[in-house]
Order: sequence, then structure tokens, then C-alpha cells
Amino acid sequence: MKITIEGADKDFTEKLVALAAAHHAELTVAAVDTSWTVERATRYLRSLTAGARRFAEMVVVNGDGYIEADQLRAAVGKLNGPTVALSRTIPRGVREGWWPEGIKAPITPVYDPENPSWHKNIAYTMSSEDVPVFRSAIAALAGRGTATAPEPPVPWGD
Repeated sequence: MKITIEGADKDFTEKLVALAAAHHAELTVAAVDTSWTVERATRYLRSLTAGARRFAEMVVVNGDGYIEADQLRAAVGKLNGPTVALSRTIPRGVREGWWPEGIKAPITPVYDPENPSWHKNIAYTMSSEDVPVFRSAIAALAGRGTATAPEPPVPWGD
């Protein structure tokens, strides 16, 4: 029997192995860590355009993981350029081997619940687990930390 599970937490993995053992099945679990690390976050931020990096830094630093879209618009202008750069960075990082397939985008849009048919973003959010990781990455990029992810190539065309 071969089962592949990506992104499962340790508790779930242990329960699955115990269940397989109870049924006398041989099961091998290969865990792929899809969480954000300081090195991955540093690489992610370095690979962004200037506007997209400012956008990400505002979500982390100014908003502590949640920031209104209007506040971002006031600081960086139209959001479609930075958001496109943010979304393209995840698959590019997978292709380049910077992080594993299945890693989640660190910044996600929040849609207006009053108008679900029209997807205008009212805010952007980052999980509370990822905020300190990205704070450390921002500090490292500013020369105040110790993260040492290699420089990615310049993201032309993003």
C-alpha cells in the first residue's frame, strides 16, 4: 500500500501510521515540511518586485498579519501589480526548488462578505504562525538578522 499525504501535521501522521499498523499494513510515511522557515521567507521576499516586497512588509509589520486593502492602496498604489508578483512567486519557487510543492501562499486576500459575487479584496492576511517568521526574514534582509538564503535571480517580467 502506498499513501502520499502532503502538508499533514505530526499528530495526524502518527494516527495514520497507528491505524495502518492496527490493520497489519506496511506503511511508509515521508513527511514534506511545507511550513515557512526564515530562509524560505527571506528567499520569497528577495524574489519579489519592490512594490510587492513593500506590500508584504506592510502586511507583516504595519498590520501584524492583517491589513486593509485601502491602506495598502494608499501606500503602493494599484494592488494588481504587487498581487500578481506575490502569486507568481509561489510556483516559481517550487520550480526552482526553493520550497516544496504544497506550500501555501503566505499572504491571502480577504473578500467582502457583504458582496461575495464580486471579489473585491477588502484586506490581506497572513497566518499568526507565519508573521514572526516573516518578521525575522525582513530583519535579515535589513541586515539585522542572521538568515542566509542565497540571492535568487532577478525576477524579470514579474
